Amino acid sequence: MDRLKKNNDDSRIDYGVILPVFILCLIGMLSLYVALTHDTIRDPNVFRALAMQAIWYVVGALAVVVIIHFDAKLLWRLTPFLYVIGLAVMLALLKYYDPTLEASTGSKNWFKISTFTFQPSELMKIAYILMMAMIITKHNVANKIHTLKTDAILIIKMLLVTLPVFGLILAQKDFGTMLVFLAIFSGMFLMSGISWLILVPAIALAVIIGGTMIFLVTTDSGRELLTHIGFKNYQFARIDSWLDPFHDPQGKSYQLARSLMAIGSGGMLGTGYNVSNVYVPVRESDMIFTVIGENFGFVGGAFVILLYFILIYRMIRLCFDMNNEFYAYIASGIVMMMLFHVFENIGANIGLLPLTGIPLPFISQGGSSILGNMIGIGLILSMRYQSANKKPIRRTRSA
Repeated sequence: MDRLKKNNDDSRIDYGVILPVFILCLIGMLSLYVALTHDTIRDPNVFRALAMQAIWYVVGALAVVVIIHFDAKLLWRLTPFLYVIGLAVMLALLKYYDPTLEASTGSKNWFKISTFTFQPSELMKIAYILMMAMIITKHNVANKIHTLKTDAILIIKMLLVTLPVFGLILAQKDFGTMLVFLAIFSGMFLMSGISWLILVPAIALAVIIGGTMIFLVTTDSGRELLTHIGFKNYQFARIDSWLDPFHDPQGKSYQLARSLMAIGSGGMLGTGYNVSNVYVPVRESDMIFTVIGENFGFVGGAFVILLYFILIYRMIRLCFDMNNEFYAYIASGIVMMMLFHVFENIGANIGLLPLTGIPLPFISQGGSSILGNMIGIGLILSMRYQSANKKPIRRTRSA
């Protein structure tokens, strides 16, 4: 009986999700050691920083173990409270932010208590995904037949949930996080069942807005307009560095230029583990992919991308396999969150996209990012665990 129970438990756990996450965490520890060993400016106590990272991995793993036992009914009941609490914490951050980080980055997006810092937006992403999934599910259950009118009502509901979050992030001046929430909204918008008569114009509008923004940031008159509505010089500097990474390699484009040099120096197979010939600022966090590219070359970077591909593929499969609509929307939001993080971080490190300060999931240093992503993994795993758990119950009733 105990062996049968163990086998049933094993079948309910998706090891196709757990294994890539575990390997990514190992790569994170190895990469962080290299970054900190060769960069003693930010944290001279390497082993203390590694221990803190390990502690966050353990805390994240414990969160996964707890969340995996949450069923859809419990998540449904908790969602409104988590969303309101998340907004309250984000609002409090406008007053109790870390002044040191605000002075260096211009963003009010970190709490600081003594030496402990935390970024609430990482957990707000999860609360936002849950709330969006709840809103979409409730609407679709109440409106089995979609019309332009019902779809318009759904869009209004989604915007009512989204605008307070966007407003608080704008107040915190955290453009990178804003892009993540925008990606989550876009993914869940596409998955919500809204008619193509609305989706096509919405996509066209997004393309037009994107093209307009590119025009504005690349012309003097456009930049003057953007300055009047709140854009800062450091944001324009990031755009300039993206367009021409070596236009000012000792100044504004220093970070990206060094990133490209480090990754390029790795060649096909890398320079070898714990070798750092090119200094890259903040490589333990936003620029951690440069460590992988320099030490393990193209092959190492491709392996990391493959791990993310496997992880996201497994989550997408789960998203389409779910009979529970609430679960399916949660999965779609988490997939978009992680996919955008990976695409933006690696894209920024190799010069494909502008730098926005977005961490690489499970690899970059940072407890709030690790915890937020681990909670997302816990929610993904809970879907299969809870769905498989109900199968024997159905068979017993029908017997």
